[in-house]
Amino acid sequence: MKFNKSLLLLLLISISFSCKNKVDQPTETKNDIAKVPDWVDKVGSENIEIKDKVFYVNDFGAVLDGETLNTKAIQKAIDICAEQGGGTVAFRPGSYLTGSIFIKENIRFRVDEGVTILGSENIKDYKEIDTRVAGIEMKWPAALINVSNQKNVIIEGEGTVDGQGKVFWDYYWDLRKNDYEPRGLRWIVDYDAKRPRTLLINDSENILLKDLNIQRAGFWTVQVLYSEKITVDGLTIKNNIGGHGPSTDGIDIDSSKWVLIQKCDIDCNDDNFCLKAGRDWDGQRVNRPTEYVVIKDCITRQGSGLFTAGSETAGSIRHVYVSNIKGLGTKNGLNIKSALTRGGTVEDIYLENIKMDSVRTFIEVSMNWNPSYSYSKLPEGFDEDSIPEHWKKLLMKVDPEKGIPTFKNITLRNIEVKGAKKAININGLENSIVENITLTNVSIEAETAGQISYSADWTLNNVSIKAKDSSKVKLNHSEGIDFSLHP
Repeated sequence: MKFNKSLLLLLLISISFSCKNKVDQPTETKNDIAKVPDWVDKVGSENIEIKDKVFYVNDFGAVLDGETLNTKAIQKAIDICAEQGGGTVAFRPGSYLTGSIFIKENIRFRVDEGVTILGSENIKDYKEIDTRVAGIEMKWPAALINVSNQKNVIIEGEGTVDGQGKVFWDYYWDLRKNDYEPRGLRWIVDYDAKRPRTLLINDSENILLKDLNIQRAGFWTVQVLYSEKITVDGLTIKNNIGGHGPSTDGIDIDSSKWVLIQKCDIDCNDDNFCLKAGRDWDGQRVNRPTEYVVIKDCITRQGSGLFTAGSETAGSIRHVYVSNIKGLGTKNGLNIKSALTRGGTVEDIYLENIKMDSVRTFIEVSMNWNPSYSYSKLPEGFDEDSIPEHWKKLLMKVDPEKGIPTFKNITLRNIEVKGAKKAININGLENSIVENITLTNVSIEAETAGQISYSADWTLNNVSIKAKDSSKVKLNHSEGIDFSLHP
């Protein structure tokens, strides 16, 4: 068989170019490939083995009419289960009214579909304990469901935990507007208006929360405090039923580490996902960071922050990875906030694969957040020796140098935001520059572009900010930031 040498050569050249193009034009550029931190796969609870035996609270006197207070009966079932080496504590279908209950180690606390746990509307049914609230260690009512100083606990089920919080919301607003604010006490009312959290994990390890439907929290919904190796998986939180409760955060991770949050859906009236690490003098005394936290595959609805760090930053917040979150009507996307008395460092934060619609501000950063709440001043007429201990903690002076917070090393990648009022609002300080921010594949449609003050060293790759008013991001006292190549 004879070959046409010219035709064969042309064919070989064509194949060579075709292969070369396939190699040189990958589906992802170097800038598209996220550098996922190597610690991400190490977070969350480990395998928890629970004995097969089931203890039904009904066998210990619990009544499922939604009116009888069942605190003692439920706690008795838990205590006896623990005494026998653990097992499952469960409920027959129905509604159960209760105050604070305390889960013990090696127990699965199961709230099945058809079961509703109702939080008591009487604050006296929540035992006061030593805890931390909003960054201050103090006496405060226990949560509705508590895991304190325990290991190897599972709380799960398709049932409902209803905090019945509206009575506590109304109490807070009445105390604040009609008593504390007129007396110059805005800064302390959140601590004096004692309201129950729904679920508290405190000083505990290897805990799994899974698949619960939680609603109408009196205060924060889930607080993970001083704990490690925690997984929160598949929670649905609906706090905006029958009103909008003050400080009804979704999930707060507080001076804890190695935490995994995934597949959650949160509708609340404050921060949806929030990381905290202590406030002012007391937070610096405790000095425990929040670190190694993963939040992924979630939905945020109404609320103040798809991801918030602060305002309690004293012990520092670092090593955080947030991915694949959809925000629908959430006020802020990335919200980092602190105060001049708080101190601490927020650093090594990764957000990627975020989509949001109907946003107030996508990136909101402030080191001088909410002064009327953040700064404590005792009005005239009070005796400093006779005020409560938690008042004294908030009034303790902080070394000015230690009070200045630091925000740095933040990466945002693959971000799509529509319907924002403002794209960016960054406010650092002359003596604390917000620095080393990286934006890659970021598209924001907003009414106005916003501004950046006291910031430096931003890396921008494929960034688009489209403002309806045709504004560009304003730079004040900032350097190493150039949006001119990005429409």
